[in-house]
Amino acid sequence: MTNPPDATSAPPPALAVHNIQIVYGGAIEAVRDVSLEVRPGQIVALLGSNGAGKSSVLKAISGVLDAEDGEIEKGSIQLFGEAIERAEAPSIVRRGMVQVPEGRRLFATLTVDENLVVGAHLQGTARMAEARDQVYELFPRLADRRKQIAGYLSGGEQQMVAIGRALMSQPKVLALDEPSLGLAPLIVTEIFNSIRRLRETAGLTILLVEQNASRALAIADYAYILENGRVVLDGTSEQLRRNQDVREFYLGLSSQAGRTHMKDVKHYKRRKRWLS
Repeated sequence: MTNPPDATSAPPPALAVHNIQIVYGGAIEAVRDVSLEVRPGQIVALLGSNGAGKSSVLKAISGVLDAEDGEIEKGSIQLFGEAIERAEAPSIVRRGMVQVPEGRRLFATLTVDENLVVGAHLQGTARMAEARDQVYELFPRLADRRKQIAGYLSGGEQQMVAIGRALMSQPKVLALDEPSLGLAPLIVTEIFNSIRRLRETAGLTILLVEQNASRALAIADYAYILENGRVVLDGTSEQLRRNQDVREFYLGLSSQAGRTHMKDVKHYKRRKRWLS
């Protein structure tokens, strides 16, 4: 596995995962020896198909594995140089990292405004008002719906509220779990443009867990690909976009510039170079 570019001269990572192994129920291994780094101000994508172990890694980083009887068997996780692999979720949030979970998980009976306030429980009144203004500037359509019940919003609007709620704590590291899931292409474009804007205007460090490799590689600086609970390939977004196997089996483009057919998948595991 290659290292992120300019690793020797770059600042220390905001988030560093070293050889973690994740087991559920004391018996089912979901992740084995996964390592990754996210440096300050980067967008780093964690890619892979459903069941590859992406969400398990994110839950371990966020301290919520125990809710599903999961456990880090070995390895370490550092946030700004401090070990957090045994820390509880509230402590991790206080240290500056917040997760936007898969499926949004809003308080459906509360308004948009009330959902945002929930995310600001660590902030004073002035900081909360400032953060809320920033969220409405990032997502103007939410400002028009601030008194609307969250459960009646569209899927894209709910995703915006979920991201906005996380931003209310003014995190240093934002972890996003499948933000494009179930959304129309135009809304996905809007969401991903907002993610890019957060990095460019606020300098926010972002870990992006995604199945949509094409969208993720378009905004990420660096990416890791997981399969069967292991990192099988990593590199800059440009390096991965040029990789023939990534192009065929993650971006859907064959070497003849056509689309990959399902029958080709049978040959995938036999010829995939990064597993050799």
